[in-house]
Amino acid sequence: MWHSLGSGNLGVGALTESNIAIVRGVAEELGLRVRFVVLGTSDATVPQLAAELAAAGHELQVRRIRVFRAEFREAVRACDLVLDIGEGDSFADIYGLKRFLFYWYSKNIVCSVGRPLILSPQTIGPFDGGIARLLARQVMKRCARVFARDNLSSAYLKELGMTGNVDEAIDVAFRLPFTRPAPRNDGKVRLGINVSGLLLNGGYTGNNQFGLSIDYAATMRELLRQLTSRSDVEVHLVSHVIEPHMPVEDDVAAAKLLAAEFPGIVVAPTFARPSEAKSYIAGMDFFTGARMHACIAAFSSGVPVIPMAYSRKFNGLFGTLGYSHVADCKKEDGEAVVTKILDGFLQRETLRDDVRRALNQVDARIRRYEDALREVLKALR
Repeated sequence: MWHSLGSGNLGVGALTESNIAIVRGVAEELGLRVRFVVLGTSDATVPQLAAELAAAGHELQVRRIRVFRAEFREAVRACDLVLDIGEGDSFADIYGLKRFLFYWYSKNIVCSVGRPLILSPQTIGPFDGGIARLLARQVMKRCARVFARDNLSSAYLKELGMTGNVDEAIDVAFRLPFTRPAPRNDGKVRLGINVSGLLLNGGYTGNNQFGLSIDYAATMRELLRQLTSRSDVEVHLVSHVIEPHMPVEDDVAAAKLLAAEFPGIVVAPTFARPSEAKSYIAGMDFFTGARMHACIAAFSSGVPVIPMAYSRKFNGLFGTLGYSHVADCKKEDGEAVVTKILDGFLQRETLRDDVRRALNQVDARIRRYEDALREVLKALR
């Protein structure tokens, strides 16, 4: 639940395909076949993934969530287990109370029809409103397990009085499969940048909705001005949210706008699957960006990266792994952010070593989540 294979946000797709891969691995270990029912904001599917699952004896169905309709209850009732990933960071009220209430209500429906509900690794909160805090605590107490994906979310859960059914893992997208491109030796250093269309447009409200301490558009232009002045650097703008019908969200439009201003920039292809984007990012020598799953794609493929944090989910996730090379766009000014990214680029081999060390923790953290799934699947069997 709250996964999607048809979202223009490749981060949501990365979570979905990765979580399916994790569940599939545990199920096959136990000799089980799984019917995956993806319930999300889109009913689009990925035929290639469906074929891969079918070849292994599994099944894939995709249905759009309509929480107020009987068909949603019927779909939930037909399942043995519900894994809710909240699209990674949507179990919070930072995107507005109305959106939070959709996520909260859907969780209560699952519990009310008697199906075990696990919150897969995700950012929990913040819940700035008193009503949201009360409702979040109420429904999480009904869950079989609640997995935070970072230590800030774990600490926040303790503040809310959540202890017994809570655990901490890491973002499942670290397990997203990819193909590493062949190296190219043409003397160019390939530097990938994800420009967030959402931040470039000031958020959904258009007036710095996320309370950034920087002028995001001006900061990106200054960064590109400095990078494109270097003859040894090839800048690639890599979009991770492709929403042509939602211009406020669309990274592609943002990339094209900036590429027109800075000749010589390479605009990456529009990717159909998150693994395609990750495979492209894996070919970079350095990466930075404000879409967290684009940064995870870099990090998990061993590419040195400076994430541009616009919410605590960045600091929580990368801080949990002991990786401190994060540009904080809610605390630092534009000059400091540009300097941190450029310094990271110059010290990219040091960052690469820090990435390798941090990745050692990832497998152990995902195993904790796998162990919980194994226990539940055994009981269901």
